[in-house]
Amino acid sequence: MSIQWFPGHMYKARKQIEKIIFQVDLIIEVLDARIPYSSENPMIADLRGSKPTIKVLTKSDLADPTVTEQWLSFFEKENNVKARSLSIDTPEYTRQLTDLIRKLLPEKEKSHKTINVMIMGIPNVGKSTLINTLAGKSIAKTGNEPAVTKGQQRINLRNGIMLWDTPGMLWPKVENDNSSYRLATTGAIKDTAMSYDDVAFFAVGFFLELYPDLLVKRYNLDPLPNTEIEFLELVGKKRGCLVSGGHVDYEKISKIILSEFRSGLIGRISLETPPVMLREEKEVALKILKRNEEKALKKESKKRKR
Repeated sequence: MSIQWFPGHMYKARKQIEKIIFQVDLIIEVLDARIPYSSENPMIADLRGSKPTIKVLTKSDLADPTVTEQWLSFFEKENNVKARSLSIDTPEYTRQLTDLIRKLLPEKEKSHKTINVMIMGIPNVGKSTLINTLAGKSIAKTGNEPAVTKGQQRINLRNGIMLWDTPGMLWPKVENDNSSYRLATTGAIKDTAMSYDDVAFFAVGFFLELYPDLLVKRYNLDPLPNTEIEFLELVGKKRGCLVSGGHVDYEKISKIILSEFRSGLIGRISLETPPVMLREEKEVALKILKRNEEKALKKESKKRKR
């Protein structure tokens, strides 16, 4: 199930960024530490080119710390890229980003010229929270719903750094079906884009495979169910999510499970790793190649019929 969701303000934002990107010295790309691959907008790589980049993995307090370390090492293998993991619990560490910005741009620092830094990322990854922390006050609007920021704004940190905020931008089509589900699981795309029980079914399957102990602890289950549907049935009944006839209300229990994952109540969970990313990238590339070949064959077949 490939998600296609590209609101007008996101298209407009991209065009605006293309016009002003040459004025920017450094890019901060904000990623969700639970889904660094799926929350990485491929359009941003095209827009930033070779500019120095800091990849900031936010919400790291919700992610598996071992997996987060893997991602930091992976990203720092890229040219001109530094990676840091941050959470709302470490504002002092967040402010250390300003020192890293200066370190990456020594000539600008020596000249005492303003350093222009653009913050980019998909919706609901914590861009506004990061900006407010760096600024030391509430400037950018925050919220748990995607697409809160709709226009560009500049924030003068009054320390030689000018932050350029941008709206959260998704790309026109998410080709990787698993990424679509991961984005929905974390709430990066609107809940109306996919059904709750469909997303919860995906999430529970992942939790059962890689984080069974967390499920046992959170939902007091012994033994742990083997399948997604058994888990939803059992937890739904324990939580009283029932409709007439004593049947489980799958939408209601799905909303609860997704909410508890997003808030960290289930535990620190990462939904993907670098090896998973590399494998899925190959699978997506093959899928696109096959689709293009089929289109070419259809086009050739139509020509022959004329």
